[in-house]
Amino acid sequence: MNVLVTGANGFLGKNMLEGLRRSSDVRILPFGRENRIEELEQFLIKADVVYHLAGVNRTEREEDFLMNEELMDSITGLLRKHHKTPIVVYASTIQASNANAYGMSKKAAEDTLIRYGEETGAPIYIFRLPNLFGKWSKPNYNSVVATFCHNIARGLAITISDPNKKLELAYVDDVVSWFIELLGEEKRSDNPYSTIPSTFAVTLGELAHTISAFRQLRETGILPLLNDPLTKYLYSTYLSYLPRDDFSYEIKTFHDHRGSLFEVIKSEAAGQIFVSTSFKGVERGHHYHNTKVEKFCVIKGKAVVKFRHIFEDIAFSYELSEEKRVVLDIPPGYTHSIENASEEELIVLFWANEIFQADRPDTYPSKV
Repeated sequence: MNVLVTGANGFLGKNMLEGLRRSSDVRILPFGRENRIEELEQFLIKADVVYHLAGVNRTEREEDFLMNEELMDSITGLLRKHHKTPIVVYASTIQASNANAYGMSKKAAEDTLIRYGEETGAPIYIFRLPNLFGKWSKPNYNSVVATFCHNIARGLAITISDPNKKLELAYVDDVVSWFIELLGEEKRSDNPYSTIPSTFAVTLGELAHTISAFRQLRETGILPLLNDPLTKYLYSTYLSYLPRDDFSYEIKTFHDHRGSLFEVIKSEAAGQIFVSTSFKGVERGHHYHNTKVEKFCVIKGKAVVKFRHIFEDIAFSYELSEEKRVVLDIPPGYTHSIENASEEELIVLFWANEIFQADRPDTYPSKV
């Protein structure tokens, strides 16, 4: 299947190419500003599907927006010339319903495509997309999310014109997935307009607050609430704008005579992950929890974990080692300890279902 993608070097175009490259039966025909109109004609002759993503969406001269209609005229004219009726997916905009130069140019392009579909029977899909966000969008251009992510990741100031201004957003990977689902489909409806299955509503102030919190994560170690799809997508987007020399950040490590301990990840919803190292013969613990629960996993070495119900006298134990890795649950109400039983340093990965709070540790000393 030959698939033409116009605007291949743009934000949506790059993400579209990435998605299509994962399909083994697709031959991609990328068309960008550097290509000549003669190449567009050859691509259209071959194309089974056309994703028309190119367009002028920001310019200092209003007359430049005419290119949106002119390019659609060229595409439909060339398809008619060669009697081609491929599937055509057009990335229009919600601005097409507004009486501004950009919106009117996109509406004119829509009308041109609709006439072509009616006259030739070609299956067409017009998507009036809201503001898109995701990796590879150009900051300080036409995406407030890209600008906020870029600036906040670098400690630069952001400008908020109206914190109560409402935005409608769509995540670029979602859009790409929906577009790819149209490959090979036969149009079953006469309605040329298709809708995005899910979008996100957020104010400008809420958006700035959420993205700003991502930068603070490096200080607090607390992950955002990733069960919220918008927050999850924004966090992925934010990380894609990190400077290449700023991917890593240091975390605090606590050292004493037993070894070391450091917290890796914290989450208000999922607790925290931390790691300890222990020297030969070192024993940690001898405490219990009422509500807090933990999981232990030995990464390196060998350990003996002892338990005793706090109202009983009989203790029992588990052996953990790197040779046969298991996850050991630590239920509440059992005092427990962990001892390095190997000749080398012991490294253990821990998970707790809540973030440690020094004033409310839910940790009570009790010898096993």
